[in-house]
Amino acid sequence: MTLNRPNALNAYSVRMRDDLYEVLTAVRADDEVRVAVLKGAGEKAFCAGADLTEFLTAPSVVRARRIRGVRDLWGLFLKIPQPLIAALHGYVLGSGIEIALFCDLRIAADDVVFGLPEVSLGIIPGAGATQTLPRVAGLSRCLDMLLTGRRLNAKEAHQYGLVSRVVSRERLLGAADEMARQISLCDPAAVRNAKQAVLRGLDMSLEQGLELEKSLAVATRRIGRRTAEKRKRHAQE
Repeated sequence: MTLNRPNALNAYSVRMRDDLYEVLTAVRADDEVRVAVLKGAGEKAFCAGADLTEFLTAPSVVRARRIRGVRDLWGLFLKIPQPLIAALHGYVLGSGIEIALFCDLRIAADDVVFGLPEVSLGIIPGAGATQTLPRVAGLSRCLDMLLTGRRLNAKEAHQYGLVSRVVSRERLLGAADEMARQISLCDPAAVRNAKQAVLRGLDMSLEQGLELEKSLAVATRRIGRRTAEKRKRHAQE
């Protein structure tokens, strides 16, 4: 999946929201999709934030609620069962960080720049950064970025836990594709249930999380046995 507005630094627009919603809906519904990679077009940015010419022209409250009910992109991100990989380069600002943090794995090029400029513009993040960033980077680091607008380079982003790997710009897409390939070779039920165990368990006590893991492990083994039996029958036929 490609954020494809390179002339606007892939600024997040209403059209991009609607298109991304449609693509993610298709990914979610397609059992043949094992993993998805999200990247930005062009050389300068993954996503340099929201298109303020659109999003600062606020619709009425009633219309905004109706649009969010129909096109709740951020809620949809949380419902995708397959792993999502973000391949990040250049500017990753504002909504760009929010999109990246809704992905499960993040690989960054060595030219990446992270930042949350909203407060300096008289607004606050509206697509999850105040909730996702402290969960990833911790409270103090989140507030440092949010309240001061301080930007992070690739090394700092890795130290903060915003990305799991940093590679050269030339290797970025290859590294993301290789990660996707490794995931796609694994049993899809095991991959999806492992993701579910981790993400759902974050909001549980340890005891509840262990029970969740146990139930998902049992379910995964059952699916594995059924799949093996089906393959055996097909081989015999």
